[in-house]
Formats: sequence, C-alpha cells, structure tokens
Amino acid sequence: MKNTKEELFAVTPPGLEEACAAELLALGLSDARAVAGGVEFAGGLREIYLANLHSRVASRVLVRLASFKARDFPDLYRKASRLPWGRFLRPDAGLQTRVTCHHSRLNHSERIAAALGEAADRALGREAGPRGGVEQLVLARFEEDICQLSIDSSGELLHRRGYRGETAQAPLRENLAAGILLLLGWNGTTPLVDPLCGSGTFLVEGVWLARRRAPGLERRFAFMDWPGFRPGLWEVLTGEARRAELPATPILRGGERDAASLEAARRNAARAGVAELLELRQEELADAVAPADSGLLLCNPPYGKRVGAEEDLRPLYRTLGRVGRERFPGWRLAFLCPDDALAAATELPLKRLARLRNGGIPITLWGFEG
Repeated sequence: MKNTKEELFAVTPPGLEEACAAELLALGLSDARAVAGGVEFAGGLREIYLANLHSRVASRVLVRLASFKARDFPDLYRKASRLPWGRFLRPDAGLQTRVTCHHSRLNHSERIAAALGEAADRALGREAGPRGGVEQLVLARFEEDICQLSIDSSGELLHRRGYRGETAQAPLRENLAAGILLLLGWNGTTPLVDPLCGSGTFLVEGVWLARRRAPGLERRFAFMDWPGFRPGLWEVLTGEARRAELPATPILRGGERDAASLEAARRNAARAGVAELLELRQEELADAVAPADSGLLLCNPPYGKRVGAEEDLRPLYRTLGRVGRERFPGWRLAFLCPDDALAAATELPLKRLARLRNGGIPITLWGFEG
C-alpha cells in the first residue's frame, strides 16, 4: 500500500458528516466530501494514519477494498479470491466479517461471511481453520446484488478515546460531544460551561479541542497489524501532533448535583490528563453563574425517553432557560433534547441547529443567543 491511493470512507454519527469533512479538509485531505453516513476521501497510508489519529468525529475509517456484482456463491468466492487480501492480513490473522444485505439474491449473512473467509484463505495461500493472530474486521454490504467490501483501519471504535472508564446516566459518546462543539463553532478561545456535566464528556473533549490534542495519540489501531504498517511514518505523524499541542485553555467549568456523577467526571478527566484544567463543582443548576462576560453554555439534560418522565422534567428545563437568560447574559446556550414541547419549557426563542442521534434516539441540538 506504500504508493497506492485507496478510496477511503470515514463513518460518522448521523448529522455530523459535514463536521467530519471540515476536519479532514483541515488536515490537508483536500478531496474529503460529506455524503450520507460519512465522508469520502482518498489516500494512502499517510492519509489513513492522519484520519485515525486526528478525527474527533469519525467512528471508523474504512478502506474500500472492492465493489462487484455477485448473484451466487461461486461468483462471490471467485471474485473475492482475486482481491489483494495480503495488504491487510498477515498469515496468522483471522477475518471478522459483518454482513448487511438489501434487495440482493445473496442474503444469508453466515454463508457470505464463510465464502469471504474461504476466498481470503485462497488468496493468501493458506489452509482454512482457526487463526491465532488478531482479527481483521471486514464489512460486506450487499445492495441490489452489488457487493461492497471495506477493510476497517481503526479497530476499536474511534469514540473510545481511552479516558472514559465510568459514565453517568445517558452519557454522550465522545465523538458526538466533540462533533457538537465543532458544529457550534467552538474553537477553544472562549469559556465553556456545562452545568449538567454528568461524567464530563463535553468538558474533556473541550480541553482536547482547545489544546489541539489529537484524540488518537494513546491508542492502538487495526492498521498497526497490517503487513505494510510503517512505524516510522506513524512516529513522525504522532510527533508532529504532539508538537502542535497548545499549552493554554480557556475557562472550562462543570456543575453536577449528583456526587457520584461528579466523581466519575473527575476520574475521567484524570485519565484524560486534563483534571487540572477543569473546574468541577457539586451544585444545583439554579446556582450556576457565568465565569466571564461571554462564552458557550452547553449541556445534555435528561429527557423523558431516557431518565424520568417528561412532566417531571419541565421544571428542570424552565430552570435551564432562566439560568441562560438571567445568569449567563451575553452567552450562547445550546442543549440536546428530542422533544419540542420539553425544549419549549425553557421559554427561550430557540433555533434548531442540527438533528442528531444519541443512543439511537433522534435528538435536536437547540441554540439560543443570550
């Protein structure tokens, strides 16, 4: 793969495709283009490494291995056995195949996975059987008899940064939190306050964004087990990322009434190496005060589909609206909520900023300029 330009695809949470495309363009991946479900771009090992290392929004980075028509299993096996599996599989590596089928003659997921495994064995010139090495994830998508095969370069999902050992109720995934900050145009030059901080994900991601810390610095990736992995190139890119970090951060403050959630936030911040950069307080939402004349007030309040009944939550949303209006004048307010009526309880002139999904629930990112 050293000199090969591959078709690549960054999978993103719904609604964050444009945000991911913008960050990849900022990395110099000039052909990055947002499409439904992610971002298409092209490149070789350097671009694969960069996207995994720096993307705050992507869930996976895939290499498009092949796309071909297959209407029966002999045809699938024959065409798949001609593919360059040796670029991505060592002789002892196993194959983990995830299959989705829509309107195709081949629709038996287990048989498709078995046929692809046999094809990879043939291409590598090895006997069938269990493997002792790592497993490489392959995604096989069948649509109208067209088989699209993709190699996962990331391994563990990219939102798993490694710092969140504990969560509060209904937590946000790290890449969703980072994507929301990017959607809001927050770049780390103004204060950030989360008065309902839970396990602290908005704040930790805020510190990393403000300091320009690459989220993939301290983890492993699937591409590190490929036969063509270039550790020297990886060291160069991680070295550049470390040197690009900024030392200063703005005010980042979190409030949480629940002591256990707040302690989880403190431990997560410590694992992320940012504990000394966050101000975390045990306090009621109504007691939150602005630490500066302007900034971003951002939170993920509970809502009826997750924690508590909707009627019981209306007072909380009224308090949120009052705090934003009276205690944070001159600030931007943004919050997540799936229910229009519940959001309206803030009694603020809200704008719909984005439609997203959290834990499979469709949600709206609401905004208000104080």
